[in-house]
Amino acid sequence: MTFPRALSMMAVMAALAACTAAVPETPERQRQAAATSSPEPTAPAKPKRQPYTIAFGGDVHFEGFLRARLDNPRTALGPIASVLRKADLAMVNLETAITEGGTPAPGKQYTFRAPASALTALKAAGVDVASMANNHGMDYMETGLADSLAAIKETKFPVVGIGKNDKQAYKPFRKTVNGNRVAIIGATQVMDTEFISAWTAGPGKGGLASAKDEPRLIKAVRQARKNSDTVIVHLHWGTEMEQCPNPAQLSLAPKLVKAGADVVVGGHAHILLGAGYLGKAYVSYGMGNFVFYNSNPATTGRTGVLTLTINGRKILKDKWTPATIQGGVPVPMTGPERKQAVADWKALRSCTGLSSRP
Repeated sequence: MTFPRALSMMAVMAALAACTAAVPETPERQRQAAATSSPEPTAPAKPKRQPYTIAFGGDVHFEGFLRARLDNPRTALGPIASVLRKADLAMVNLETAITEGGTPAPGKQYTFRAPASALTALKAAGVDVASMANNHGMDYMETGLADSLAAIKETKFPVVGIGKNDKQAYKPFRKTVNGNRVAIIGATQVMDTEFISAWTAGPGKGGLASAKDEPRLIKAVRQARKNSDTVIVHLHWGTEMEQCPNPAQLSLAPKLVKAGADVVVGGHAHILLGAGYLGKAYVSYGMGNFVFYNSNPATTGRTGVLTLTINGRKILKDKWTPATIQGGVPVPMTGPERKQAVADWKALRSCTGLSSRP
């Protein structure tokens, strides 16, 4: 008796299936099956860096008649805010203690303080970070320092150059912009001699980041360089009313660049100083007054916004938006006066040793 051909084939297939099922499932066979059934997931591609802009303004306080501007934080900085908001990042020097108490620094001719709403006003104007490392940051001594740190924490507004110890004071502000890891450090080269010790942050001691301690500042720059695409150092430096950089500035700038700084910018002199390239890095020796109660239209009233376009370590472009201080706040210039003011700003470079191009 014979079986149909189709039935014979079915029997053969059943026998093969039975044999396959009898083979033990070893770890090696499991790995092979997994490899053929589900390929390894690929890591997402790292975002490509794109150029970004950062705008710098000069010295800001809210003393005297400027205090009333804090009643409306949105307009406290005046029309210059429109320039700051256009940039991806914006920064100023906040030259005041943030306190409504404390005792003025003994023997100091000018002491500045402002309520915490000053930080709110900066944020409303488009400012992303400020430095308080300057010769007025601790005008109200230890109590003012404690109040300042509390206000910074409460408002969550980023401030560099000040802290409860040296680690915090020299710590950079960090933000990734268009794929660029940006680090900004603040420090002051200007302190009244009698306050250097009391105001300088140290291990377990609150205060300001001091550029007089060059090794400590350079260490902070080198640390930031390790994991940043752009390193910026904001300094309080220079000599009041002197239009050319002083020897201390000319000495410090190349050291910071050698340590890894891509941009070095700052102010203190109340007037504008020159800016340009130091090798491939960019240096601005003086941003002048910005939001300030006392100004002369021909000197201390000349101000503006420096906007840099950056990609990684490359400074692609600098732009100067000139302004004049009117009623204590910067008002951007227009027409022929604006063009002349830009030319005047470029001419300040002549005594700096800086170049117009990298």
